[in-house]
Amino acid sequence: MEPAVPLDSWSMLEATAGLAEQIEVAVAAASAVDLGGLPERGQIENVLVLGMGGSGVSGDLLCTVAGPFMPVPVVVIKGYEPPSYANENTLVFAMSFSGDTEETVDAVTTAALAGAPVVAVTRGGEVGRLAGSWHAPVIPVAEAIPAPRAGLGAMAIPPLIVLERLGLFPGAGEWIARAVTQLKKRRDALLLPGNEAEVLARRLGRTIPLLYGGGGIGQVAAARWKTQVNENAKAPAFANTVPELCHNEIAGWGQHGDMTRQVFSLVNLRHEHEHPQVMKRFELVNQWTEEVMSDVHEVQAEGDGALAQLLDLITFGDFVSLHLAFQEGVDPGPVPVLDEIKAALAD
Repeated sequence: MEPAVPLDSWSMLEATAGLAEQIEVAVAAASAVDLGGLPERGQIENVLVLGMGGSGVSGDLLCTVAGPFMPVPVVVIKGYEPPSYANENTLVFAMSFSGDTEETVDAVTTAALAGAPVVAVTRGGEVGRLAGSWHAPVIPVAEAIPAPRAGLGAMAIPPLIVLERLGLFPGAGEWIARAVTQLKKRRDALLLPGNEAEVLARRLGRTIPLLYGGGGIGQVAAARWKTQVNENAKAPAFANTVPELCHNEIAGWGQHGDMTRQVFSLVNLRHEHEHPQVMKRFELVNQWTEEVMSDVHEVQAEGDGALAQLLDLITFGDFVSLHLAFQEGVDPGPVPVLDEIKAALAD
């Protein structure tokens, strides 16, 4: 049973529950920033999103939700170096919650030196300082957000608004509004005692979650569930995507079922935008895995539109990860090992 008052020194539950309102603040901030120095729609040949960890997932979201409808390609870079083609016709989003993510600082500096126009989404730090020196738009991230993984709305939504304002992703504001409506509905349900996320966390127990998602939406959702279990619950988790896993990973369940069924639980993350063949593949995957898993669970996205369904799955997973932490008496906030790695690299 969970303790009556969960250990939550950073108020991660409150931050997670406030995603819808966080998005509304982000929309206002991105709508107010001056974009006068950016190139016009016809001059932009490609879009780069630079970011790591909780900031980097915003690029994955943009690529999945907006990318298929944009007239130019979107590439997400999670590392120190942007692609060599970055130039004055490349629109760069530098995503850094703290502003001091060393990979993002290096990558955006290289891109800017190549002439690429930059939009920064950050609290400040070195990214904010550099953007100011380049007279680039800076969209602020609210100080009250306790950690990058709790700031998805503040980080992911501004690029969508900027792209809409530049004419590259028309209709973004409407899709965001529909997502907010769904998030409030889902949030209210997941704050009730005995809610679905709490029940799923209890059923997962101490097994290792294996997250399977379909297509782009499912891929981003599964990756987010994995990292939230890692950081919030301080527990291992693994993710993969249908149909890709049907070409490799599924063969790996042919042995050791006596061991894996004691260790792994499968969670299928489903949504209404799956390709018909992906739907069939999920049925086949379940047939091949049900005997080698502790249990097989399914979470179905709700909401109007790809963005709403993706954020709905993400929110459900965020709450599950918090309940996994609470039921073990783990504080979901601090991640000391990540701080130690950063400190070691700084030395």
